[in-house]
Amino acid sequence: MIVRKSPMEIERMYASGQLVGRVLAALRAMVRPGVTTMDLEDRAVAMIREAGATAAFKGYYVPAARKKFPAALCTSVNHEVVHGIPSRKRVLREGDIVKVDCGVLLDGYYGDSATTIPVGSVSRETELLLRITCEALDLAIEQMVEGRRLSDLSHAVQGHVEGAGFSIVKEFVGHGIGRQLHEDPQVPNHVDPKVPNPRLREGMVLAIEPMVAAGDARTRILRDRFTAVTRDGSNAAHFEHCVAVTANGPRLLTAV
Repeated sequence: MIVRKSPMEIERMYASGQLVGRVLAALRAMVRPGVTTMDLEDRAVAMIREAGATAAFKGYYVPAARKKFPAALCTSVNHEVVHGIPSRKRVLREGDIVKVDCGVLLDGYYGDSATTIPVGSVSRETELLLRITCEALDLAIEQMVEGRRLSDLSHAVQGHVEGAGFSIVKEFVGHGIGRQLHEDPQVPNHVDPKVPNPRLREGMVLAIEPMVAAGDARTRILRDRFTAVTRDGSNAAHFEHCVAVTANGPRLLTAV
């Protein structure tokens, strides 16, 4: 069931989204060679605590893994697509890219956003991968208009990504969000006729999150039971924003 939010609820979600946005902005400023992914985790945990919020991911039970996620952030480096676990042993190096996904619960409502950050200078192909993935998210956000269909978002992402010669990671999707971290509907990044295709209505809030591979987009899960990597070892990018459908068009909740 899709839960539409009132204007008051969207304001509360904007507050949680803004906190996530500030955390990601602070982490982006930290990223450089020599920093560990646990350094990013420590900073995020401190900021979330200071804001009086709760880290949404830490302790979140994942049925496929059959256990709870152990951290506040997902930090996924290079060919790791999503759900990487922060570690003091994972040192970022020049030319890496790190995907940082953060979620919070503030005053009863969730915010969720992700970004991909280059570590120093990266290759031209990697720069293009990041740009195309970010543009695909922007194109999907433009479709968040009353009366459009969910597949319009999927079509926008898929067309832009595949038109640039990259691949959509199909195993993972975006989602509705509100009082629960994951709500209906699922938001695939490719057109899938098996997925329900509702019309967008005022008050719907979606976490839209394209995940894109430079090579083969098929994934496998590492032995930690969380981290998803591309099977061929190619780099992957991930960007995510929470967006509300309003009478005045899309409202971006997690951008700062």
